[in-house]
Amino acid sequence: MASSQSAGGSSSMSRSRSGSQLPQLRCYHDEVAPVRVVKHHGPTLEKRFYGCGRWPRTCGFFKWVDEPDEVTELQFRLFEKDTEIAQLEMEKQILDEKVRRLKQTNLKIQNQVEELALENSVVREGLYSAKADKKMSLLLIFSWIFFGIIMLNQD
Repeated sequence: MASSQSAGGSSSMSRSRSGSQLPQLRCYHDEVAPVRVVKHHGPTLEKRFYGCGRWPRTCGFFKWVDEPDEVTELQFRLFEKDTEIAQLEMEKQILDEKVRRLKQTNLKIQNQVEELALENSVVREGLYSAKADKKMSLLLIFSWIFFGIIMLNQD
């Protein structure tokens, strides 16, 4: 069954004589703290409470049975926060994985851009080379024509 701290002691669920479930608390000696009933006349007459099982040499553990259990409430809040943290950690892992994939994609794209830039420079170099070859060819043709004109004029 569930175990929790309450008023300095620990608790688990057990059935009382009335059939309803009451937490079974442990005193500071880590022993089950029995449910007792106030027998003295006064405003708390017949009110139930948990007390140390080593009565009358007690460790000082005391808690009313019907008193709201602040520790259980705090434990529930802590559980909710732990759940929220776990969800946020899962979301972070998903986002980290997305970032990792995006970085890989970015690296691939950068490599492709570098390859395209290299191909572009090779193509440009080829174009410049082709232009230079064309210019050289034209220069050679004109020089032969010029040479031919000079030779015809000398005759």
